[in-house]
Amino acid sequence: MKKLFFALAIFSALLASCNDDDDKKTDQDENVLKGDITGLKELDPSVEYTLTGALNIKDGGELVIPAGTMIKAEIGFDKYILVETGGKIMAEGTADKPVTFMSGAASPKAGYWGGIIINGKAKVSGAGASGTNRGSTEIDGNIKYGGDNNADNSGKLMYVKLFHTGAKVDADTEHNGLTLNGVGSGTVIENVYIAEGSDDGVEFFGGSVNVKNLLVVNSQDDMFDITQGWTGTLDNAYGIWEAPFLTDEGDPRGIESDGNLDGKGPDHVDQSDFTLKNISIVVNAPKADDKTFMHDAIKVRRGAKAYITNCLVWNINGEVKDFVDVVDKRGGATDDTVIECTYKGIAYVGNEVTRETSNEAGDGTITSDATVTVSDSNTGADTSAFSWTGYTFPAN
Repeated sequence: MKKLFFALAIFSALLASCNDDDDKKTDQDENVLKGDITGLKELDPSVEYTLTGALNIKDGGELVIPAGTMIKAEIGFDKYILVETGGKIMAEGTADKPVTFMSGAASPKAGYWGGIIINGKAKVSGAGASGTNRGSTEIDGNIKYGGDNNADNSGKLMYVKLFHTGAKVDADTEHNGLTLNGVGSGTVIENVYIAEGSDDGVEFFGGSVNVKNLLVVNSQDDMFDITQGWTGTLDNAYGIWEAPFLTDEGDPRGIESDGNLDGKGPDHVDQSDFTLKNISIVVNAPKADDKTFMHDAIKVRRGAKAYITNCLVWNINGEVKDFVDVVDKRGGATDDTVIECTYKGIAYVGNEVTRETSNEAGDGTITSDATVTVSDSNTGADTSAFSWTGYTFPAN
């Protein structure tokens, strides 16, 4: 009997030890983010989270990120947050307690993790009937976006900081700071700060989402990129390349906009028809290897219809090749495009407005009769809206 009691005591001790180990494992893992979210997952703002792999918010899943939450990503192209169609991300920071996403590296740099990708069910351009077209997510072509619901809701990003994002595998597979794929107007995106990111600060792949109060600092490629039929509004956006920031990208632009995806669908339906207002594009980065830093301040092309007002391009140090360019070898801006902008600082080295180029085959000429008004009256973004970021703006 004593032997039996002794054996039971040992078994109980082992069981307690296993339970303790399980509890410790749970405690260790509760701050790790990766895998699929299929239901409701709410984070704890008192916990610092580590993104160790791809985090996919599936159809019906919802990730709630309270004000003040910090998420640090391990280094790697495969560390990203992807909201699939039907999923939601609710990152609701405040001016005093923003939600922060950044690299967890000791000395973080641009392109250290994949950033945030949101897929919605709004319209994208394509060869099919309006609302029937779908796009393929760059990081996984099997995951689709787009649809016929321009009011689709993929959640909220409010008072959010995104640092060290973006990555590039090849010419067709890239992460941006914030990638918006077919995102609908029911989604709220306001007060977002994207800094030190690879590829574009933000890229709109179709959709109808509106964005307000966006600050982009030192994006490796374009500040604001539009393609595949975006029809929303970007209100109060400030993009800057600082001194001594340098990039390896061949043609970084302030605004780059296409009507259809990569200019390959000139006859596609639901082409880009968007509004940008209260926009500042600031170039303080120096020349590198005798090249101008910025290719074009504003590029509208490939069937895009743009309405850009109260735009200020300010060249403090680095050079700009062309101020406004409304043509491309694969097509120009629509003739009813309207651009109203002011240029300050060092003179551009190319053209004030580029309206003519040869087509891709080299056997014809492409022109655009877009209305471009260059004056001294535009003031650009209201920087007071970004006081919560702590960023120090150059004197205007």
